[in-house]
Amino acid sequence: MEGKVVVVTGAGRGIGREIALAMAREGAAVVVNDLGSTVNGEGKDESVAQQVANEIRTAGGQAVANTDSVAEWESASNIVEQAVQSFGRIDAVVNNAGILRDRIFHKMEPQEWDAVIKVHLYGAFYVSRAAAGYFRKQESGAYVHMSSGSGLFGNYGQVNYGAAKLGIVGLSRQIALDMSRYRVRSNCIAPSAFSRMIEAIPTKTPEQAAHVEMRRKKMGPAQIAPMAVFLCSEAAHEVTGQIFSVRANEIFLISQPRPIRSAHHGEGWTPQLIRDRVLPGFKASFTPLERSRDVLSWEPM
Repeated sequence: MEGKVVVVTGAGRGIGREIALAMAREGAAVVVNDLGSTVNGEGKDESVAQQVANEIRTAGGQAVANTDSVAEWESASNIVEQAVQSFGRIDAVVNNAGILRDRIFHKMEPQEWDAVIKVHLYGAFYVSRAAAGYFRKQESGAYVHMSSGSGLFGNYGQVNYGAAKLGIVGLSRQIALDMSRYRVRSNCIAPSAFSRMIEAIPTKTPEQAAHVEMRRKKMGPAQIAPMAVFLCSEAAHEVTGQIFSVRANEIFLISQPRPIRSAHHGEGWTPQLIRDRVLPGFKASFTPLERSRDVLSWEPM
């Protein structure tokens, strides 16, 4: 990452902080963006981003702090502009900023939906779009977007978060397609690590509490950073439009939707024919209703 300039959103704590520090260790100049808000997006503490920027500079790296919100177009654009004004260019964006407003679906309020979608999905679009003009002009650039097992597989009480995180997968894929002609890459990471967001999820059973404690011990946020650095580097120049998951010392390549079964009836279908012919053939291949930890059911290695 020597000589490159990277924006990392939500970089004041947890996974974002570790990514910012790792980018700097590899030679990048970093814009450390963070509002310093609570997990649910309330409040603001400018010292959070500044502390990480200071830590990078104390270690001999280059960094500036930024406290603009990703959830609005103008403020998100300011993040990218600060990179260009401070370091003369921008080479990579890591869309990591996020909040939680967990609620079971039938009780979720519209404002809880809006707040999470704005930060995660709109935020990823706004910051990415603000950098796109620079990437197009220089014919290079890399995006890394944070998805989640909640979006890829599912989780209880996270309709807003899961929808946003799966939306980010679609956003990344479309960016990869549209920007490929300019040699710009876009990929997703679905991290599994102990963070403020994991800690904020309530545990109602001993099993859930044990799962959280296991994450605390085995799955640190620093273990996510190497993949983010790799995907932003020239070493990943052939990698775009992909979804990776990182869990402790494991890296997964995640499948993407493709047809797995087909049925044809030359005279057209009726609901009754679908019931009698399609359902029996397709049913064995239905995706089961599972949560992320049902899919990744083994202990991390």
